[in-house]
Amino acid sequence: MSHTPHGLAEEFPAQALKISAMKEKDAHFANLVDEYNAVNKLVHRAESRLDLLTEEEEEQLRKKRAAIKDHVWQHIKG
Repeated sequence: MSHTPHGLAEEFPAQALKISAMKEKDAHFANLVDEYNAVNKLVHRAESRLDLLTEEEEEQLRKKRAAIKDHVWQHIKG
């Protein structure tokens, strides 16, 4: 378990500028990034024990974050 936030710029450092530009041009992509950031924040708060969740709830959030990250990657490489 990691207590480090997983921001998209950290996950895809070589694509940080592209992500920023895509957010400005593509509303769907911007919403996807916002959703990723919201779920990522929930995961980070749970891992830091700021919000007490069950292990199953944390795992579901991590899976959701991974799925969104995969979707973001599909847009970036597309």
